Amino acid sequence: MGQIHIPKEIPVRFLPRSRGANVYFGILILLGLISFFGTLTRDPAQAWRAYIVNWLFFTSIACGAMVLTAATTITKARWNWSVRRVGLAFSAFLPISFLLLIPMLGLGEEYFPWIEAMASDPVVQKKAAYLNLPFLITRNLVGLALLFGGFLYLAYLALRPDLGLVKGGGGVGNDPGRIRWMERLTQSWQGQEKEEARSYRRMNRIAPALVLLYAVVMSIVAFDWVMSLEPHWFSTIFGAWFFMGALWGGVAATAWATVYAKGRDPDLNKLMGVQQLHDLGKLAFAFTVFWAYLFFSQYLVIWYGKLPWEQAWIIHRAEAPWSGLTVLAIALCFVVPFAGLIGRKAKITPWTLRLFTTVILVGLWLERYLMVVPSIHDGNPTITVLEPTIGFLFLGLFLWSVRWFLTTFPAVQIWQPMAEPESLEAEVGEVEAAPV
Repeated sequence: MGQIHIPKEIPVRFLPRSRGANVYFGILILLGLISFFGTLTRDPAQAWRAYIVNWLFFTSIACGAMVLTAATTITKARWNWSVRRVGLAFSAFLPISFLLLIPMLGLGEEYFPWIEAMASDPVVQKKAAYLNLPFLITRNLVGLALLFGGFLYLAYLALRPDLGLVKGGGGVGNDPGRIRWMERLTQSWQGQEKEEARSYRRMNRIAPALVLLYAVVMSIVAFDWVMSLEPHWFSTIFGAWFFMGALWGGVAATAWATVYAKGRDPDLNKLMGVQQLHDLGKLAFAFTVFWAYLFFSQYLVIWYGKLPWEQAWIIHRAEAPWSGLTVLAIALCFVVPFAGLIGRKAKITPWTLRLFTTVILVGLWLERYLMVVPSIHDGNPTITVLEPTIGFLFLGLFLWSVRWFLTTFPAVQIWQPMAEPESLEAEVGEVEAAPV
């Protein structure tokens, strides 16, 4: 850590605006809407399955990137000084994700098989205290509102000192969007030194709570939208498998976005150097191994116990017609990224890092698909051109929101706590004790 060099003066850099990129994202969103509503009139079940799979995937990625930011805040990491803002940019998708959740809450028995089974199945009836729609809707709305709100507040704390520096130095130019957000987020400004100390202190206090809240809320999401689809089956490790996979996806997406940002601006290319790529690549590789560990840990207990109600979930995915997709998911989530990222060169070379993080993200999308669809679809796998094109709706909104963030706010965090934590905490105490 002592060898990490953080410049005392970091230039104000924004990701360049691009009308072409906005047109591209708009086309993706339009194609996704057409595909979704077209499928909805022909096969509503398939349309909603694809919708929920994509919501789970993109929400997982955004939350995973934010919990990575929270984790590096807790550990006072310095290696990621130039890519912190890239990970923070994924918070822009969270309000959109919350709005996209609302239609899902009205599906009822069209999606949840336990609603119909509640009347006649004694096993499901014993779970009625948890498996009921009013409680499901309440815990999803409240839990995700708290989690998303906490992540957005973390983003606000990280942004506010930067915007004070930019406001004082005139780094936003004449861009009306940047000026509007700068004025909005720097209200009641108390001075640069005090604002930096306040943000640093609050970020270190809220980050541990957000990590714990993330584990709880994402486990609830996994239980409600995945595990409850086979209400006789249960797994105590399933929540951890789901939210750690989301964190892994957040790492991979942060690495992918870092390579993208480096290629769009020469100054960003210099600031986001080999060290950051190497560290992101190491994290992506480490979580590849950890994903395989969690997968095998769950499988081993089910295989060893040989209990019919525990085996059902695995059997649905290990036998025809789903076995081929399951093998493909394991290859994309473990075999290919493990072999590809085991060496140093692949981690520090932008195009290879982007290639293998793309493989990881595709594998995680397929994993989310296999979590949901085999439980509620008895026929052959329905991955057709419709699943990806419905996903275009989410992809377009996701890419647009992340790019909007990086073009509206500085793409590299300007203020950096340069002191050691102990001395900085002492400074915070002095600032708070001083009269305002």
